Amino acid sequence: MGTIVSILVLVLFLTAILTGGYNKKFLQRVQGSNMWDWLTTVDHKKIGIMYLGAGGFFFLIGGLEALLIRVQLFYPNNDFIVGDTFNQLLTMHGTTMIFFVAMPLLIGFMNVAVPLQIGARDVAFPFLNALSFWLFLGGGIMLNLGWLFGGAADAGWTSYVPIASNQFSPGPGVDYYVLGLQISGIGTLIGGINFLVTIINMRAPGMTFLRLPLFTWTTFVTSALILFAFPPLTVGLLLIMFDRIFGSHFFDAAMGGNSLIWQHLFWIFGHPEVYIVILPAFGIISEVISTFSKKRLFGYNSMVFATILIGFLGFMVWAHHMFTVGMGPVANAIFAVATMSIAVPTGIKIFNWLFTMWGGRLQFTTAMKFAVGFIPTFVMGGVTGVMLASPPADYQYHDSYFVVAHFHYVLIGGTVFGVLAGVYYWWPRMFGHKLNERLGNVHFWLFFIGFHLTFLIQHWLGLYGMPRRVFTYQAADGLTWINQVSTVGAVMMGVATLVFLYNVVYSRKSATAASAERDPWDGRTLEWAIPCPTPEYNFAQLPKVRGLDAWWMEKMAGNKELEPAEPLQPIHMPSSSYRPILMSLGFFVSGLGFIFRTIEVGVLGLVMVFLLMFTRSFEQDHGYHIEVDQIKEAEKGA
Repeated sequence: MGTIVSILVLVLFLTAILTGGYNKKFLQRVQGSNMWDWLTTVDHKKIGIMYLGAGGFFFLIGGLEALLIRVQLFYPNNDFIVGDTFNQLLTMHGTTMIFFVAMPLLIGFMNVAVPLQIGARDVAFPFLNALSFWLFLGGGIMLNLGWLFGGAADAGWTSYVPIASNQFSPGPGVDYYVLGLQISGIGTLIGGINFLVTIINMRAPGMTFLRLPLFTWTTFVTSALILFAFPPLTVGLLLIMFDRIFGSHFFDAAMGGNSLIWQHLFWIFGHPEVYIVILPAFGIISEVISTFSKKRLFGYNSMVFATILIGFLGFMVWAHHMFTVGMGPVANAIFAVATMSIAVPTGIKIFNWLFTMWGGRLQFTTAMKFAVGFIPTFVMGGVTGVMLASPPADYQYHDSYFVVAHFHYVLIGGTVFGVLAGVYYWWPRMFGHKLNERLGNVHFWLFFIGFHLTFLIQHWLGLYGMPRRVFTYQAADGLTWINQVSTVGAVMMGVATLVFLYNVVYSRKSATAASAERDPWDGRTLEWAIPCPTPEYNFAQLPKVRGLDAWWMEKMAGNKELEPAEPLQPIHMPSSSYRPILMSLGFFVSGLGFIFRTIEVGVLGLVMVFLLMFTRSFEQDHGYHIEVDQIKEAEKGA
């Protein structure tokens, strides 16, 4: 209770400062600071960078958790991390990597690139964009508070009941999981709606749907998946919350409940979630391969329809995670066929990437190396996915390290490779300078070799019978050397990450004003047509789009600038706001109240959120205008 009171006092203190009720002069100094600018920004570019920074931070946490798991499994009968602590480590690694690494990194790129690619000045709802980030961050912090107060979640990243019930997980760990995911999930859902509306309503003149860059298309389909996939997860989390906090029995078989309801709700979300984190990576790979092959993406229309088909089929396959629960042969067969069918549109993408490179003038930058490395790696993950789609085979593979190897090939070999390609590709647009290519080369080869060393051999580990989620094994099992090779690979990936961090610092220190090139890769899409660093208004005049790869088309026509679709005129911009971070604090306080069973505090946090929403309804701030003289000055300076 003392912790709750302390946090409440801190929140009220921050609220007083942010609203000017503490000290007016101090408030003026704060509002003039760079930190205030970032805390209250509604600029999609800054929000994108904050998503990437937060996702990178959680990546380091999740990566450290993974290394600790591999250290424990280096020797048989090792007692470095055992029992419930190992369960916490395993749960937090999986939950962190899926919800607080893969998703925010990709949403960060959506924020950075999508408005620029469609020729827009911002997203449709800048305020909601800021709110979605702060809710995500609040949920991520809440999840990890378990390490400090009472114990982290320990029921697995899927949090199956009855393991996640009070009977088998009596501490607050699962509550941190439930409330943290609910809070971040609200932010993700808001973000999905925002990008859907942005892409539909804010495209530049001439930017038809079949002229959208493929990364924007994958963002569009991903946002639709978020819109339909997150509500089932929210419902499931709410039911677990009621079971744990208010004593209901939705999942208690002894009281008429059914634990399989949670599995269905979770996987109706969980398998579309796989495509939520892989489709944007497909989009990044498409942009990178096209740019560095100096060719239009092969089969653009088929790529678009394959993306839509993957999104549609993604909702038809969730029960392949549940082949062993006894659904029966008919249900198993239907879901097996649906799962295997997704290989068709995915195969279309693979061949189109290869055909794009065929005959192209290939430039093997670091981004291109990650993109090329992505293709065979993801194909291997897809092949094992088809193997797991066969129910008789799945009975053998289920809950073994074969499954662990499969989904890491999909989520690291797919999502993380795509993210790293995007980092090297869009870094000059975000920060005005390239990352060092020599260090990038070291990063790629260490990460690529380390990844395959870690997870390729885990297929055999699973076939030899090692179950997942166990913290020890016997020397007589003959699994020692395989686990040791896997651990060495994980250490290589950790070293690769340190090389990348050094690259960030080194490149920043080496950057000069001359490093800020507008179009360093000879790009094809609109984000490379504007000054660097990117002006806050993005485009001085909205561009007129005349075809696919609009910027490349203008360059091939001998034009050094985009053709404007409007005269130069004052540009309306939204004002910054402190309300998103305060609303996130309200949800955070509410979550802590429910976790520690202080219902009054939980209600108080929600009241704070609704009061902030209510007072914003009467806010008279309609933004500001950047005048023509200021625009000319900025463009001249660029």
